[in-house]
Parts: sequence; C-alpha cells; structure tokens
Amino acid sequence: MRLHSIGAVLRELQEEFPDLTVSKIRFLETEGLVLPRRRESGQRAFTGEDIERLRFVLRAQRDRFWPLKVIKSALDRMDLGVDPPPGGAGTPDASLGTPSGAPPVGATPTASADPRPGQASSAGSPASGSAGEAADGAPSPQGTRPAEGARLPTAAQLRRRRTIRLTPTELREHTGLDVAAYTQLKAFGLIRTDSAGRHAADDLDVARECATLAAFGLEPRHLRLFRVAADREVGLAQQILEPVRRRRARGAANADPEELEAEIVAHTLALHVALVRAGLGQAT
Repeated sequence: MRLHSIGAVLRELQEEFPDLTVSKIRFLETEGLVLPRRRESGQRAFTGEDIERLRFVLRAQRDRFWPLKVIKSALDRMDLGVDPPPGGAGTPDASLGTPSGAPPVGATPTASADPRPGQASSAGSPASGSAGEAADGAPSPQGTRPAEGARLPTAAQLRRRRTIRLTPTELREHTGLDVAAYTQLKAFGLIRTDSAGRHAADDLDVARECATLAAFGLEPRHLRLFRVAADREVGLAQQILEPVRRRRARGAANADPEELEAEIVAHTLALHVALVRAGLGQAT
C-alpha cells in the first residue's frame, strides 16, 4: 500500500482546491473526518482512500455547503455500510454527488431503506438448538468479514464518534434480522434503544455480529454473557474516566477523556482476544 506525506496530499488536492492548506487538513483530522496513519517518526501517512475521503469532504463543503456534522454523518453511513459509497468503490467517490440517503443540510440522518447487498431477510434468524449444534463446514453468511487475520481497531479509529441513529426497522433491514431475532437480541440486552426508540450506530455492529454467530448455532441467550462481560468492563473503565472528566471540567486535567477512553477500549479488546485465543489453544 502506497502512503503519502501530508505535503504530497496537499499538492495533489490543491489542483482542485487551490486554497487548501496543511492546517485545514490537520483540522479535518482533529474533527475525525480522516484518520491518517502515523510513521515511526510520528509523521502522518495518508492512504489513497484517505485522499479520496478528503476530496469528498472538500467537495461537500464547496459544492453542497454541508456543515461538518452532516458530512460526518454521511461518512459514518458509508463506513457502516448503511449507504454504499458513491460509485461502489469502497471509498467516497470523487464525483461527490449526493451519497445514497445522505441527509440534506440541517436534516437528521436516517438510514436507507434498502438492505445491504448479499443479506437476505432471514440471514439473522437465530439458529434452533443449543450452542455447538451448527454443522461442520457451514458456509459463512454473505456480507461478513472473515475473522481469521482480522485487525483490531486502533485507538484513533475507536475515538471517531458515529452519530447516526436508526429505527428498529432500519436496523433490521440493514442486518437481515427478522422481527423474532431482533426481539430476542433486545430481550437479552444485546441491543438497546434510547428514549426516542432509536439505536446507536454501535448496535448495527452488534446485530451484524450476532447474526453471523447465529449461523454457528449461537443464540442471543448464549451471547448474553458478552453483554454482561462488556458491562463489567465499562464499569472498570468508568472508574478511570470519571475522575479525569471531573478534573477536565474544572480545567485541571491534561488528559483528554475521549482519547483515554479510546485507549482503554483498544487495550481491553486486545486483552479479550488474547485471552480467548489462549483459552482455545489450551483446550486443543
């Protein structure tokens, strides 16, 4: 994968955006609209996808007059797979156009009504029987990412907040869950709605993973232990974060609570994976 310095990115984008500066690129990074990698020297390293993402942001500002909040929501929808990227290339299309289902200026983002390609309406139905009854060699559900070799999200990626909210119907449509499967996930506390009856973006990830695990015979009643464990981990994290937030509110804390939160989540994920791998290794 070819990586580009911030200077190279600036030169490439200035052909279309002559007023663009390094400071503007850094500002868009601090707003979470692009997340470049870091070299060992600490310098930013941008991928081709990062460049196209910046191009999308800049065109949305110039041609559509979208505020950053609306642009961020549109990018979130693409990242989550709620809306396919324009052109279907896996990155925001340079031609801008209105992203499928993207909100108009000032509107509350809502999800597209079309299910994701490759997901049938019954894909997320819980499998009958107890855990472990799935047949050997069962094909993986379409649209899922292979777990083997999958990379854990970095703290920088975890820090980026996803602001969209989905109705229960939208969540089901974009995960392939039927009403019965959705009801079970909610009954066992795996997904939750806010006071307005909407789901946070993270519930989309939860529901998709639960739908995938259903193919292996794992029902919501089996997966509830993940919610219990996660709630306990949240409690531990809050013990660290709350004092920092209070000091920050008084102007006495140097640490950024959001950055600290992302670091804690990244390390707890890594610890969880390491423990499960170690346990499975000992069982063989």
